[in-house]
Amino acid sequence: MLSRVSANALRPEHERYARVESLRLGGVPVECEFIGYGGTAAAEGQPAAEPAEIVAGYGLLELEYAAFRRGAAILDMAHRGTIAVRGAERIEFLNRMVTQELKGLADGEVRAGFWLNRKGRIDADLVFVQPPAADGVPPVLLVDTDIHDAARTVKTLSEFLFSEDVQLADESSQWARLAVHGPDGAQVLSNAGADDASLEALNQDLRCSRTTLAGAPAILVRRDQCGSPGVEVLLPPEHAARVWDALASQHDAQDGGRRRARPAGWHAYNIARIEAGTPLHHVDFGPENLPHESGILAQRVSFRKGCYLGQEVVARMESLGKPKQRLVALRMAEHLLPVAGSPVFERGADGEPGNPVGTVTSSTLAPMLGASCVAFAMIRSAHAEPGTQLLVPAEGGRASATVQPTLRFLPEPKGAS
Repeated sequence: MLSRVSANALRPEHERYARVESLRLGGVPVECEFIGYGGTAAAEGQPAAEPAEIVAGYGLLELEYAAFRRGAAILDMAHRGTIAVRGAERIEFLNRMVTQELKGLADGEVRAGFWLNRKGRIDADLVFVQPPAADGVPPVLLVDTDIHDAARTVKTLSEFLFSEDVQLADESSQWARLAVHGPDGAQVLSNAGADDASLEALNQDLRCSRTTLAGAPAILVRRDQCGSPGVEVLLPPEHAARVWDALASQHDAQDGGRRRARPAGWHAYNIARIEAGTPLHHVDFGPENLPHESGILAQRVSFRKGCYLGQEVVARMESLGKPKQRLVALRMAEHLLPVAGSPVFERGADGEPGNPVGTVTSSTLAPMLGASCVAFAMIRSAHAEPGTQLLVPAEGGRASATVQPTLRFLPEPKGAS
């Protein structure tokens, strides 16, 4: 982690919450911990970008995690960037560039796809948000991505623009990013001012709507990343502190003043998203990986659309065979937690480690699985079939790991196909 970071705009709000929560809990120490996120080059030929300052947690991990499962967790998403794409041909242009089918993308719809390089590697993981039309607001397609990928993505996409009516801009500094995850999220957003119509429009994953929160204009994006309903909030940064306070300061007068929503940090989010089977770009897969290795091929790639950059590589991989490696979920038999970067070994006939076959990318204790140790790992395809037994060094010992059928550790929600 680099010592210099791009300062978090909501730092005063996080520190104030920690002080207040300490008083509410009778003097229990509550201290907001900040960490630096990322720090990759913003664009070719430019100096390395400073890491974004994000909240690691408030020292209340169990309570923060519980909010994802039984209440509402509020997140400061300072590690996310926003690209704005304007012009009459914006969707047609992007549809020729990315792996997802964007043709017919209508107001209120959200889709996700990869931006690949010429070798078919993943340059950026993108979420395309088409907000509903609004009076006095020019049409715009918003693209969510890792904050350190935004400038580079604008630059590399712009290299393919010729005479199209398309304008791309990195507007990460013009949009504050928050998120609300959990079964009570809709109620918390409603209490903060979101109207019923905007919330009703988010009745399924990958939808978006416009509303106001604490009097500020906001775009709500439904993205279920953590095993419960999730809504990301995009709004002008000058209103972020007021909206954060409107979300975080809600209490239930009929339940002893219990918080209706609890601020949560990266550590709690990491537990919830791993349980839910949500890998992250630059964490679980990266620019060196092909889409077939990411673990989320079906959610990011359309095989029914026309050409796009890197499509030949993707099509060849789909038709000719398996990738050399792919992301899988591992569940440990022992109560031993491997860390990211730990090697994964094949299990020999004698139960001893054989050849190395992969690397752990993320890991956590999964409360919904009785505190079992689980992980994502990039594994050679020959050893990535469900049920395969592997070995992972962990906590000074050796854990037996089983490849799971899918990345998701939680039961699928009712009605899911």
